[in-house]
Amino acid sequence: MVLDRLEELRRRNREAEAGGGPERLARQKAEGKLSARERIGLLVDPGTFEELDRLVVHRSQDFGMETQRIPGDGVVTGHGVIDGRQVFVFAQDFTVFGGSLSETYAAKICKIMDLAMKVGAPLIGLNDSGGARIQEGVVSLGGYADIFLRNTLASGVVPQISAIMGPCAGGAVYSPAITDFNIMVQGTSYMFITGPDVIKSVTHQEVSKEELGGAMTHASVSGVAHFAAPDDAAALALIRDLLSYLPSNNMEDPPRRIPADDPWREDERLDGLVPADPNKPYDVKEIIRAVVDDGVFLEVHEHYAKNLIVGFGRIDGGSVGIVANQPMVLAGTLDIDASLKGARFVRFCDAFNIPLVTFEDVPGFLPGTDQEYEAIIKHPLTDIGLQRFLKDW
Repeated sequence: MVLDRLEELRRRNREAEAGGGPERLARQKAEGKLSARERIGLLVDPGTFEELDRLVVHRSQDFGMETQRIPGDGVVTGHGVIDGRQVFVFAQDFTVFGGSLSETYAAKICKIMDLAMKVGAPLIGLNDSGGARIQEGVVSLGGYADIFLRNTLASGVVPQISAIMGPCAGGAVYSPAITDFNIMVQGTSYMFITGPDVIKSVTHQEVSKEELGGAMTHASVSGVAHFAAPDDAAALALIRDLLSYLPSNNMEDPPRRIPADDPWREDERLDGLVPADPNKPYDVKEIIRAVVDDGVFLEVHEHYAKNLIVGFGRIDGGSVGIVANQPMVLAGTLDIDASLKGARFVRFCDAFNIPLVTFEDVPGFLPGTDQEYEAIIKHPLTDIGLQRFLKDW
C-alpha cells in the first residue's frame, strides 16, 4: 500500500513537471516562449526555488473537466532567492488550460501573496494567461477579486513586479496593471480587455493584436507597461536588475553596494552640458549619467511621456530615485501623462524609503486644447503642488 502511494506521488510529480504535455510545450517553444518552470529557473538563484501546492488540482465537475486534472492546475507558485534575498513568485503556465484562472489556481496565488506580505518579501508574477476559466463561471471571477484585494493591500508594503510573457486578456490584465512595475515581452505578449475580433464586431474597427495591446503600445501610448524587453530571458534579467535597487519591504532601507565609483569625483562634462542659452535644448540623461555611480541609470517608463525622466541609479553605492525634466522633448513642459508618470514614481520611492534626486528645468504646463479637454484643471496629479513637492524634497 505504501509503495503504491509513493508510486502515485511520483507519477503526479512527473505530470506536474510536464505541464500541459510535450506537444503544448513544443508549441510554446516554437512561439519563442519559455515554459513556466524555465522562467522561474532563470529568475531565481540556481537551486533556491521551493515550490508550494505542486499537486493541487481544480474542483470543477462540469463540462467534462472532471477527467482533466493536471497537478498544479496551470500555475507554479513558491519562493526563492535573488541575489541572496527572498522573493515569492508565481508563474502562469499557458500550456495548461491556456493558463486560465480557476478557484484553486487563484487560491495558490493568494497564498503566495499573503506569505509575501507576512514575511516582508517582494512579490513577482510571471503572467501568461487567457483569463478566467469559463467552465467555472463566477467562482473563477471571484478568484480575481481575491487577487485584486491583495494587490491593493500589498501596495506600498512589499514591491510588486509583473511580467507579461504571453497573450493576457480580460481579468488576467487587471492585476499586473496595478502592480508597481510591469514588464512586457516584445512580439509574444499582449494585454487587452477585449481582443481585436470583439472590437471589430462591436465597433467595426480593424486592429491587430500588436497595435491594440503589444509591448510597445503599452510602453509608449497607454503607459501600462514600464519596460519592454526583447525576449523572456531579457525580461527576467531586468526583474533581477530592478530588484537590486529596491528594499524587500517598506520597513527596510534600499540595498547598498560597495561603490567602485569615487563619490567625491569631479566630472568636467557637467560644466558644459547645460547650455548658457535657455532656448537651446540639451539631453538631461547625459547629466544623470554623469552624476550617478559608474554612469548606470535604469530608466523607468522610457518610452512614455518622454518630457519627464524617471528611474533608478546609485550614488555612493546607495539606491536613489531620479526625477528630471527633459528639455529635449516639448521643452521639458509638464502635461497630464508626465505628471501621472512622475507622481506615481515619487509615491513608490516615498513608500519604500528611496531618496529622490531631482533635476528641474521646467517652463510650466503644456498649453493646448487637448490638455484642457482632458481636464488638466481638475486633475489632482497635475497640481502645481507636485512641482513644489519635487523642489522641496
